[in-house]
Amino acid sequence: MPNGPAARHCPFDFADALEFDPALRELMAEGPVTRIRLPYGQDEAWLVTGYDDVRTVTTDRRFSRHAIVGRDFPRMTPEPIVQDEAINLMDPPASNRLRALVSKAFARDLLEHARTRTRLATDALLDAMAAQGPGADLVEHLAGPLPLTVICEVLDIPEGDRATLRGHARTMMDTTPEGRAAAVRAKADMRAYFATLTAQRRRAPGPDLISALATARDGDQTLDPDELTVMAMVLLITGQDTTTYQIANLAYALLTRPDQLALLRARPDQLAPVVNELLRLIPFRKGVGIPRIATEDVQLGGVTINAGDTVHVSYLTANRDPDTFHRPDELDLERPGPAHMTFGWGAHHCLGAPLASIELHTALDALLSRFPRLALARPAQEIRWNTTSIWRHPLELPVTW
Repeated sequence: MPNGPAARHCPFDFADALEFDPALRELMAEGPVTRIRLPYGQDEAWLVTGYDDVRTVTTDRRFSRHAIVGRDFPRMTPEPIVQDEAINLMDPPASNRLRALVSKAFARDLLEHARTRTRLATDALLDAMAAQGPGADLVEHLAGPLPLTVICEVLDIPEGDRATLRGHARTMMDTTPEGRAAAVRAKADMRAYFATLTAQRRRAPGPDLISALATARDGDQTLDPDELTVMAMVLLITGQDTTTYQIANLAYALLTRPDQLALLRARPDQLAPVVNELLRLIPFRKGVGIPRIATEDVQLGGVTINAGDTVHVSYLTANRDPDTFHRPDELDLERPGPAHMTFGWGAHHCLGAPLASIELHTALDALLSRFPRLALARPAQEIRWNTTSIWRHPLELPVTW
């Protein structure tokens, strides 16, 4: 890192409902590129906050994700979540091969099957919630089980294994120092599980997504055993964890915005723009994710990033960039302009975004149509929020109708 202002220590531990992190807001005000120090890993990092600069870092090949392999890079968790062989750490053109193979596996008929299964699972979960009666917890009855059920059906994970795998995923996201040993074990156990499962599917493929990945070909190219194992892990983790939290966040956001909720009740056809704008607005995680390494000196945002420097981007701040989004802290259903970055950008745009979108829209559509008088059963200020992992979400969401 070059000489200059001291790096700001950034634990990024703010967890006040869905309020925007004031530390991130201060960093945005300081400039589009600033220096930070994170809770774990060696050295400092650059944090890129502006929309255009985030887009540059995520598309410019002078910034490499693969270059973090083998480094104790600055991060939010005591144990790195990502695996070295994961597509998350590949750069183009190497990542293009995997993305092409995954795209073949994510065929339209598989997504249509997932849409059908999502609706059936949602209806069954809401039946159980209705049977329990007002005061039921929306996290327990819908947000928690739905994404896990759908992704495990898509991957054909045996029902008896699902709770254990979900526990591993949650342990890996823990940001507390004392959770490191458990995170290491969880990561190893999950990898061993999927190594066995993917080998079985390669020998005897079925109609599931893992089998589709195991047999997918792009010319002569296929996924090797380690790539297949890690890809199955990534799909399980991202396919249930983040969607669970976003269903809860979206529901909370609507239930605490009566004007928008009334609009949806009167105009259910507005669900898509409401969800899209809420995804931009909601601070869905704490801090930052996987960084990149500058492979040469780069001028960006008025500073020189030297070759070898670690560079983090913030999709949260990009989504609130006032130079890109007019009145960025407001919900605007007629907002023009560019797409939000909640699903990432560039070569690492989330591969599971289509499946996540199906689940989010299906869950909210069914919930609001089934319970037209849905409301929080407890004052918003009494809702408890997660404080120990990288994700922002309510721990429970009691509702009445």
